[in-house]
Amino acid sequence: MARRAPSPEAPELSSRDREILKDTIRAFIVNGEPVSSRWVARAGRNQLSSATVRNVMADLEDWGYLAQPHTSAGRVPTRAGYHLYIDSLMSSRRVSRRERLQIDETVMTEAGGFDHLLASTSQLLSDMTHQIGIVVTPNLGETTLRSITFVNLTGCKVLCILVSTGGFSENKVIETSGALDREELIRISNYLTDNYSGLTLRQVRNRLIEAMSEERAKVDRLLGDAIQMAQEVLRDGEGPGVFVEGTTAVLSQPELADLERVRLMLGAFSDHASLVQMLNHVIDGAGVRVLIGKECDLTSDLDFSMVATTYGEEGTGGSLAIVGPSRMEYQKVIPLVDYFGEKLSQALERAFAGGTDV
Repeated sequence: MARRAPSPEAPELSSRDREILKDTIRAFIVNGEPVSSRWVARAGRNQLSSATVRNVMADLEDWGYLAQPHTSAGRVPTRAGYHLYIDSLMSSRRVSRRERLQIDETVMTEAGGFDHLLASTSQLLSDMTHQIGIVVTPNLGETTLRSITFVNLTGCKVLCILVSTGGFSENKVIETSGALDREELIRISNYLTDNYSGLTLRQVRNRLIEAMSEERAKVDRLLGDAIQMAQEVLRDGEGPGVFVEGTTAVLSQPELADLERVRLMLGAFSDHASLVQMLNHVIDGAGVRVLIGKECDLTSDLDFSMVATTYGEEGTGGSLAIVGPSRMEYQKVIPLVDYFGEKLSQALERAFAGGTDV
């Protein structure tokens, strides 16, 4: 299906043009089928004939706002058509009281730490929109260490529980060079917490590298073990994580009747590292961004859209997004994403200010 940008010669749309474009886009969002001029003429409020509507739709196609998949088919919106609809045609919608209460209950009262909160948020994003919900965690490398605890499992396996400001936690099982008893692990935990709490995780890692070269670490077995174990925990723990929910929620939509597109979708959302990289690349600054089709690597091959925003402060915040077929209900999704971002920012601010778990 050809998707054209608006022609530089496209005139200012008349109120009739805009009404027909809006009716066409709304019908396509609801039904997922190319929209005929006859349908628009019947559903419209302007009492226009099917022939008049057809001529206007042909103009809108020439100007790049609509496309015709097949000669005998109706029209569908292009990226430019969707953006015009989002920017100036669709009526504003506020998040309903019921939705606000549901979000507030999840974001402001969620127990179990920030990771649990973000996982619940991605699930709720998906549940409320029937699309794919994505939440990227803040960059842990820039958060401040509160405590580090080692717990003996079996043999040489040890569980490390690393907690940073705001209740961000990283649990990791590591293998030590030799068995360590409970008292030794407590001493190591206390040493690392006493000496490195208050530093960002990135600073901790850098100081551990320096400490490894010191003569004391070479002769003090306990100190050497502490440094090596902490380095093992922090090796992969600095970058942001991601929670993805709802990939099965979109499988019933007609856009995914093609098995090849299903394969592409599942592949795109299973590669979490690439997902984080793409989101960080396209989300800049405050506010909600809407990226459609080829405007983003994540949505390009799928012909999907992404509605995304950031939360928290720049450098220590994260991002969240709704991703799904381009005919999503932007009127509902955009204010929901904005509200989720606002509430997560408040939760993160409260966590950093109080130094307690969310």
